[in-house]
Amino acid sequence: MRSSPERRTRVLLFDVDGTLVHAAGAGRRALERVLLSQLGRIDGALAGLRLDGMTDRLIVREVLAALGRPFDDSLCDRVLDAYVEALRTEIQGPGFRVLPGVAELLAGLAAGGAAVGLCTGNMPEGARLKLLRGGLDAYFEWGPRAIAGFAPDGEARERVLRAALRRAAERLGTALDPTEALVIGDTPRDVQAARAEGVPALAVATGRYTVEELRDAGADAVLRTLEGTAESLLAWASGRGPLPGA
Repeated sequence: MRSSPERRTRVLLFDVDGTLVHAAGAGRRALERVLLSQLGRIDGALAGLRLDGMTDRLIVREVLAALGRPFDDSLCDRVLDAYVEALRTEIQGPGFRVLPGVAELLAGLAAGGAAVGLCTGNMPEGARLKLLRGGLDAYFEWGPRAIAGFAPDGEARERVLRAALRRAAERLGTALDPTEALVIGDTPRDVQAARAEGVPALAVATGRYTVEELRDAGADAVLRTLEGTAESLLAWASGRGPLPGA
């Protein structure tokens, strides 16, 4: 039994692309391959889309709209299933890297017993493949009882976050107030979803957005990288310290 509110478990929810790893365009290449095979033509429909922070299902919807095609759930499912298979090859391409401080942070959180999970627009297996490529997959649980929110939970990031919060409460066996979770991401979409659900947001400028853009989006704290943050995030998770960068 916890002795006081300050001792309650807090949950750290990580985005993947631009936050933990840089996939060097592997996802875009895989999706382009699949869309071409499924639709016959894509006419550069992906070229004009800024994919940062979008869920995989929303990306497919936007591409179909750009091609003047109606959205169809079964087609979307086929595209995303094939996308994951194409990603197995594309993720091995050059340029992939784990972002600064991430490996040390996840190791420190694991050693400290922090509750961590994923809140990402990726398909579950797509997220796992990207993290596996960087040797980070073992820091997260996988499967139906894992603390996580993924693309199948909804096109909007808010729905993905709600699913992650629900699963976190189920996994921990306790009610979870939104303020007891933290979204860690690199885009305004991450921040906006967190704010909509009453969850604090720590933004990191290791993706395409600057510190200033992330601060303007309403992040509670902003960092240039995740380097040197294990101790301070462990302190926040145990209710003993402020957010780093706040």
